[in-house]
Amino acid sequence: MKFLKTFYTIFNNFSFRKKSFDFSKIKLFLSDVDGVLTDAGMYYTENGDEIKKFCTYDGMGFKLLQKKGVKVGILTSEDRDLNRRRAKKLCLDYDFHGAKDKLKIVLDLCKNQNISIEEVAYIGDDINCFELLSNVGIAACPHNAIQRIKLIPNIIQLNKNGGDGVVREFVELMLKH
Repeated sequence: MKFLKTFYTIFNNFSFRKKSFDFSKIKLFLSDVDGVLTDAGMYYTENGDEIKKFCTYDGMGFKLLQKKGVKVGILTSEDRDLNRRRAKKLCLDYDFHGAKDKLKIVLDLCKNQNISIEEVAYIGDDINCFELLSNVGIAACPHNAIQRIKLIPNIIQLNKNGGDGVVREFVELMLKH
């Protein structure tokens, strides 16, 4: 098993270097929430209130893309007011909550905005992101994403974990190229 993990890591690192990404074509950037903007932990107070930790560096990453004319948003399976409040605070262009079919939502958004799925960048970490990550123009995942996500062809495996500024890492990569 350790051999396979090492093989996949080497293979994915090699294919990232071989694939050339054209970030200039990206018109829409979307992110998952739990496991990307957060550490995937679910924290509850004694009173039963749910709390999450968001990284402010990621918030600035969204702003940097907006300044470059890229529309930004979140797409989450969770349907929580605290995610809505975070999206509102960041003044995101789009926020989708309770998303059961993320690919369909993005395809509908693309049609509405008159862009193609190839002009979308998305970062996700778990199985509910698989179909969307497999179809967007540029896909990325945090370092601690599940293995099945890391095995998507041409996915960019970032160095940071979810909740530790991984969106900002992806944004800086996009802006650098």
